[in-house]
Amino acid sequence: MLDDVLEGLSGRQKTLPSRLLYDARGSDLFEDITALPEYYPTRTETAILNAAAPDLSRRIGEGAVLVEYGAGASVKTRILLDALEGLAGYVPIDVSDDMLAKTKPLLQQDYPELPIHPVVGNFLVPPPLPDIDPRARRVGFFPGSTIGNLDDADIETFLNGAAEELGPDGLLVLGVDLKKSPDILIPAYDDAQGVTADFNRNLLVRINRELGADFNLDAFRHEARWNEAESRMEMHLVSLADQSVTIGGRRFDFAAGETIHTENSRKFDLDELDAVLAAGAWSREATYTDPGQLFSVLLLGRA
Repeated sequence: MLDDVLEGLSGRQKTLPSRLLYDARGSDLFEDITALPEYYPTRTETAILNAAAPDLSRRIGEGAVLVEYGAGASVKTRILLDALEGLAGYVPIDVSDDMLAKTKPLLQQDYPELPIHPVVGNFLVPPPLPDIDPRARRVGFFPGSTIGNLDDADIETFLNGAAEELGPDGLLVLGVDLKKSPDILIPAYDDAQGVTADFNRNLLVRINRELGADFNLDAFRHEARWNEAESRMEMHLVSLADQSVTIGGRRFDFAAGETIHTENSRKFDLDELDAVLAAGAWSREATYTDPGQLFSVLLLGRA
């Protein structure tokens, strides 16, 4: 973590890895974000999954192992847990062991017969899966358009890793946020209640706590930007004054107005995405979307 932070803040454009947003507090704040009125992705994807569940169940078949990348609170996962028949197991993968520890007993209470095997790890390079029935089809689940947080190289790395892990008959259920008006996008990443701002600034709280840094939280504000050229929403932390911060014995100077770029959320055109998927050894087998064409859920098979 220290190496990532020092490297990110040493660049011309200061950056921090978006995965560091998800400590226990950050994960809780993100769950709050998903319930906000401005944040369309969660409710839209949930509606798509509910409508698509019978067809997904038919295509996936009985006795599969469900592997979720970046599981969080596993809220949308319940749609698949309810729909898929005879699941051989559920493997939630997340960087937050606190979130996994909190979620597993809640799921076990509602699905007492389901073997649940939490794995702490970074989904970008999927960790080894628990030893579950090797005959069972493995089905990946990557909802929330988290793939939009990655650049093309990281997407290819993830997709290749998932392909190897899920096997030649593996499938991947992927949530993808589609291109749309900035009038819809910007409020979704800068809500009126300030929850997203707290989520973004919590990254500085974490760095102060875990790395002994001295960020002044009141000296940075959250900003959401639409980058048309890159087709992505960006989250930044803007320095409100000339200031210096010390981390790991190194000093970093900030000019007033200078930013730390903390996250990208890319929005996709499906035809353009097909080329990226093909590079990662996947292709679309089914496409589900909402009437407003805001979001899409894809069922991918090995190309």
